[in-house]
Amino acid sequence: MFQPTRFAIWRTGALYRQKVSWRTFSNAPILFASPIPKRKPLIDYRKSAFFRLSGKVVKYGLVAVMGATSYYTYTIYRELHPGQQNSQSSTFENGSPKKTLIILGTGWGAVSLLQSMDTTLYNVTVVSPRNYFLFTPFLTSTPVGAIDINSIMEPIRHILRSAKGEVKFLEASATDIDPENKTIKVVNSSGDERVLSYDYLVMSVGAKTTTFNIPGVRENAFFIKEAHDSIRIREKIMKNIEHACFLDPSDPKRKQLLSFVVVGGGPTGVEMAAELQDFVNESLTKWMPDIAKDITVHLVEGLPHILNMFDKNIITYSEEFILKSKINLILNTFVKGVDADNVHIEQNKVSKQFPYGILIWATGNQPRDISVTLSKKLGEHQSERRGLQINEKLQVLGAEDSIFAIGDCTYHAGLAPTAQVAHQEGTYLSGLLAKLNEIDQLSWKIAQVGTSEKRAIKLKEKMREMVINLPDFVYDYKGSLAYIGAERAVADLKIAGKDYQLRESPFAFFFWKMVYLSMCVSFRNCLVVSMDWFKTYFFGRGNV
Repeated sequence: MFQPTRFAIWRTGALYRQKVSWRTFSNAPILFASPIPKRKPLIDYRKSAFFRLSGKVVKYGLVAVMGATSYYTYTIYRELHPGQQNSQSSTFENGSPKKTLIILGTGWGAVSLLQSMDTTLYNVTVVSPRNYFLFTPFLTSTPVGAIDINSIMEPIRHILRSAKGEVKFLEASATDIDPENKTIKVVNSSGDERVLSYDYLVMSVGAKTTTFNIPGVRENAFFIKEAHDSIRIREKIMKNIEHACFLDPSDPKRKQLLSFVVVGGGPTGVEMAAELQDFVNESLTKWMPDIAKDITVHLVEGLPHILNMFDKNIITYSEEFILKSKINLILNTFVKGVDADNVHIEQNKVSKQFPYGILIWATGNQPRDISVTLSKKLGEHQSERRGLQINEKLQVLGAEDSIFAIGDCTYHAGLAPTAQVAHQEGTYLSGLLAKLNEIDQLSWKIAQVGTSEKRAIKLKEKMREMVINLPDFVYDYKGSLAYIGAERAVADLKIAGKDYQLRESPFAFFFWKMVYLSMCVSFRNCLVVSMDWFKTYFFGRGNV
């Protein structure tokens, strides 16, 4: 017979636990067995403050994750499924004429302008030889496989279709501008020409890399300005590595092929050299150690220091870190010439040369041909060779009534050729164009009312006040960032009028990533770049 070993014995209000036999239980009618009740714990964790707090954190965390997921899902859906746009027309609903705005370029300034302006106020046409926006801060990461080149390219029509009003796009290059008749001649890749008329023209054509007329640079060096530059550099890197593998280790040609030279100590040059050294340390050392130990990365700068726009403490830290990274830092050195095999330099007035396998030129800018053409037509108003001269309202001197210029194609004291400046100029210009449309509407109303009526006088006064009160562009410097390799970055920031620096902290690298991700023009770009970083971190680069 089954004999229980433990019973709860309830008698006279007291609870006992003891071992009893079935006989004892059957012979004791005053006692009865019952299931063991749950004893109240000394501490009820469910009622503790920590338990309640943990529950709230989990609950609200799940709500936050679900909310963020829903928001970003909706954002992606809206980007891929744009709504209806207002079609272009010759007049507004009140019968006033709608003016034509032509934007040359699809760079930082142009895209910032298009994303912030009300495109229903003008008949907008964008003209550019490339049909995409290129996120240039990540361009140096693409030749070494850290980020895919397609991840930093956003089709310009995706941006244009998200605008409220219809925006037309022509894939063509501007070859001539007539500021007097307000016409522009454009040519596509097939050689077909068109002449477009405009009321307002925005020059946002950027600049090209200057070679300082050094012989052999344009024929032998790679630039790092466009997407095709990144592709060509990547192909050259892999071609040199495979060629070096084929050669005997004692062959001097092997040393030449594995010598990577970057000229230019600005942020672009420093980041390019850092990315090349990361590629060697993170990929080649693992998969091709014999090649990795023979690769040398050289960074050449004509000035005494690199990153001259940063604070001195950051410059010192960056130079020391780069030297520790085994990058050959060559300062106070000027390139005098380049041939197919050697870079000819002058250091401390002594001429030298050293062989190279890849030469990447990351120096200053010079105006594009269309900017030079316009500058010549405006004559004495344009006397600066470094770019189009503009005033405080970003109007091109000599054509203030109709032509604006933003971004790297301009020259204005105190404004550096950076994406930060171009972005702020585009945002400012969108507001200025909205105010100019209001002024144009007032001018049309005055013409309709007649100059003698009281209403016309009031409208004139209002228009005069608006013209006088048009705001000037004021650049708000936010700071500078640069990646220096090995998951280290430096930042020289200005927040609420105070200067801050990030250099030795690992947080600087995270901050560098977050700032640039926040600047992506679409959530798609932000997502695919993040996925590229995840893929590179866990699975390595795709080059080798």
